[in-house]
Amino acid sequence: MGSKEGILVLETGHSFIGESFGVDGESYGEIVFNTSMVGYPQVITDPSYANQIIVFSYPLIGNYGIDVKRLESKKAFCKGVVARELNDYKFHWESPVSLREFFSEQNIVAIHKVDTRKIVKEIRKFGTMKAIISTIENDPFVLAKKLERLDFNYLDLVRRVTTSVPYELNPEGDKKIALLDFGVKEGIIRELLKYNYRIKIFPAWSSFEDVKNFNPDGIVLSNGPGDPNNVPYTQETIRNILTLEKPILGICLGIQLLALSVGAKTYKLKFGHRGANHPVKDLETGRVYITSQNHSYAVKEDTLPSGFKVWFYNLNDETLEGIKHVSLPLLAVQFHPEASPGPQDTKFIFDEFYNLLD
Repeated sequence: MGSKEGILVLETGHSFIGESFGVDGESYGEIVFNTSMVGYPQVITDPSYANQIIVFSYPLIGNYGIDVKRLESKKAFCKGVVARELNDYKFHWESPVSLREFFSEQNIVAIHKVDTRKIVKEIRKFGTMKAIISTIENDPFVLAKKLERLDFNYLDLVRRVTTSVPYELNPEGDKKIALLDFGVKEGIIRELLKYNYRIKIFPAWSSFEDVKNFNPDGIVLSNGPGDPNNVPYTQETIRNILTLEKPILGICLGIQLLALSVGAKTYKLKFGHRGANHPVKDLETGRVYITSQNHSYAVKEDTLPSGFKVWFYNLNDETLEGIKHVSLPLLAVQFHPEASPGPQDTKFIFDEFYNLLD
């Protein structure tokens, strides 16, 4: 650790030499960028970043340490972090550890003192791509050769982040909610608990019978990492859950899996949506909300079956951001209504789900 040199090599062959502020080692994954100005602890611990190297476009990171009470999971699933400048002081009364100390605990490879603006422009130009960070090999040609042998296209990343066993929260709660964990953020669970739900969290591979036997009043399909087409076993479960005609709320990966389960298609965005400043328009009210987002894939609007209507559009690129069903109690959004981090404009989505339960 300390001032040891680190190098980032992209699939395009471009390399960036910086300084390590994580653990020594070598880590590879898909490189993506996040435009949030604050909230790096939540971003780093979001399970949806599994197998990804995160580039922070905001130039400063680490200045308020890590508040362990606000993390989105118990560990960091990302494969690395790239920043312009690390400020390794804990200027926050609730931060017991610095970012550098946290990376040491979590075994995260990270570098700073690189031109993150140029890296982001590379990703925007060529799209998300494979990348590798190393503090033990400084020859970019050797690292580029390693990247050539990697293939992330068919990874089932959901299995890496889902709970291994079902568990319950708030067993004395009013309504029973079955939450399918594809990589759920703690922020979503915190929001649901505010409604005094009795929540049972199921592994991603749970069967329809597992969910049905709980006799839930409603079902939540969580966020999660990777290509939704790489987890086909979830689609069969969701198709069967639809026959219950119980209220369903899908979030991020949840909207994609719901769409696939009813016959729609998804596609990969060039560089995805990751940040806390994405404008979406509510087609029912005409109102625009600023949202927190983190995803590489989106639903193809023209493949939605009859009965579904578009609820939200992204005003940056006109991608689909939310759907409803005209007769069934189904809601799904591509953004994160719980934020964590980000604006809280769309927390009313949880109210909409609650109203469906009534």
